[in-house]
Amino acid sequence: MQATEQHNNAELISGWVRRWAPLLPGGEVLDLACGSGRHARHLVSLGHTVIALDHDPEMLEKAAGTGITTSLVDLEAPGAAWPFAAGRFAGIIVTNYLHRPLLEAMIASLAPDGVLLYETFAAGNEEFGKPSNPHFLLKEGELLALALAQGLRVVAFEEGRVEQPKAALVQRICAVRPDFPRLAALLPAF
Repeated sequence: MQATEQHNNAELISGWVRRWAPLLPGGEVLDLACGSGRHARHLVSLGHTVIALDHDPEMLEKAAGTGITTSLVDLEAPGAAWPFAAGRFAGIIVTNYLHRPLLEAMIASLAPDGVLLYETFAAGNEEFGKPSNPHFLLKEGELLALALAQGLRVVAFEEGRVEQPKAALVQRICAVRPDFPRLAALLPAF
């Protein structure tokens, strides 16, 4: 990859993912709704093997690379089931995607010391453009409530307006399974 491409890819990585990805324990990580693989490549650079899942074969072709296994699955197709076993992943990364019916099964796929990094649009985002359909927008505090209901410990949660990469209303959470070590030294610097 050329230096310019590497620089451009680095700029595309979510600041939330960049900040909290160092918390991921060793092991396989799922990049759910991976798109072109910007986060999958970042996770590989941190030493993880990654499953990059998306419904779009063209996006998966862009995401493919060393250390990345692509998986073509349409989780929103009628009758679609969550394809992964409980406790499989050291981490799950989700950005700019929301399909509520799979959330509980997704969280169940975290290893006992696994980390969930989730960032997506929130109610009120219609003021800024798409997505504007309430089915694709988190309700106030929804990620926080979900994490707590699923027995996760919340490391960080934010809800509000962001300006980059475009103005939007978002929610984002870094949450860990109960067996994740409780050492402040593991937290990344601001």
